[in-house]
Amino acid sequence: MARRLPLFLLISVALLCPAAAHAQAPAGLYWAATLHGWVAAMLALMATVVGLVSGLHHREKPASFLVGMMLSWVVLRAATAPGAAGLRPLLMTLLVLCGVQYLLRQMNWKRSWIDHALLIQCLVVPASLLLTGGHVGILGVVWHAVLSLELVAAMGWALWLRRLRLQATPDEAQAREFRLMAGLLLPTMAALVAEMLLAAVNETLWWTASPWLGLMLPLLMLALGLQLVSHVAHARVDAERRIGAIEQRMAERIAEVERSHHQLAEQKLEQVTERERKRIAADLHDDLGAKLLTIVHTSESDRISTLAREALEEMRLSVRGLTGKPVHLIDALGDWRAEVVSRLGQANILAEWKSPAEEIEHTFQARSYVQTTRILRESVSNIIKHSGATHATISSAVQDGDFILTIQDNGQGIPTELDGRLDRGHGMASMKSRAKQMHGQCLVESGPGWGTVIRLTIPL
Repeated sequence: MARRLPLFLLISVALLCPAAAHAQAPAGLYWAATLHGWVAAMLALMATVVGLVSGLHHREKPASFLVGMMLSWVVLRAATAPGAAGLRPLLMTLLVLCGVQYLLRQMNWKRSWIDHALLIQCLVVPASLLLTGGHVGILGVVWHAVLSLELVAAMGWALWLRRLRLQATPDEAQAREFRLMAGLLLPTMAALVAEMLLAAVNETLWWTASPWLGLMLPLLMLALGLQLVSHVAHARVDAERRIGAIEQRMAERIAEVERSHHQLAEQKLEQVTERERKRIAADLHDDLGAKLLTIVHTSESDRISTLAREALEEMRLSVRGLTGKPVHLIDALGDWRAEVVSRLGQANILAEWKSPAEEIEHTFQARSYVQTTRILRESVSNIIKHSGATHATISSAVQDGDFILTIQDNGQGIPTELDGRLDRGHGMASMKSRAKQMHGQCLVESGPGWGTVIRLTIPL
């Protein structure tokens, strides 16, 4: 019976209506018809997913053509009723229109004349078949062959465009995608061409192979849908990774801006503080210094004159610290030596000063210079007032980035009444506090009968 059917009717039965083909075909085609049913169900589900993706993502708008292609095939397969014969050519042209548009727009290749020709074809094909009065004959076969060749040409051109893009910008990801698309499109193109050749050469062989060859096109659409969903998923992951990187860079920029703002605020505060220090230093030097100097030169009392001179020295030391000018360590050592030797000599205590053996090129911060001077003065005062010493040794050294000043006397040492607490009495607590302000330390070693050793360590 199959041999007596016209060729166009065989095409309609075997390609468009697998269930009807199963009724006319050997039992071996049962599995082909079953697979067609499963593929149709999966295509309907995939069309829903792809439609949602294309609706949510603006860049995936061309995927709406893939949805149209899938739904056209599903409806085409379901159009088995005799009254739906006029609908099948229109569905086939819609399938070709959507397929060509999706394959080309996927490569960003768009031509207006192709759009117009496909739209006109959707009108011409059904109209030409309707004019035959339902007896389509050879015209149906011709149109089926033309539409299939259009689809094959679109697949081949899309693959060629991918090859050109890969040659222009070689990339491993594009190479993988080209191999994937070649593996999908080439078998489908071969199946469509083989289907037409078998229909023209061997009707019996065509009847057996056509249901299986007809699976290639819906399987291609399923694969294209899965590829699209995979691309969207990877794009989502890449977007989240880029957002994370942007957030990290933003956090780093914010932290950098905060650090810069903090540094600018500190610099502004330091500038204001420096100006205020200089103003106070100038006021002290011009006003208080002048009055103290007048007392020194005009007072008839030696004690008042001495106290005024000491106050003047303290004031000058404070002014030096307020100005903030760094002091060369070699100059500081010279000042300290002159003052210490003079004061101890006036108290009849032999002073031995030991300077560093190597050349010194370091500088002291102004505040460190002031604090060290006061510690040294307090130590000398303790030797003169409390130690009963006859000899004192003051040595200095620079070691491992630290300045070390050692003051040692041969006096009676710190009394045991202080319960072993060497930071009590004689200004020891004050000296330790000043050393701590300079991020250094002041160590005191003493014992009855063998004198006292004060070791001051300050980072340069």
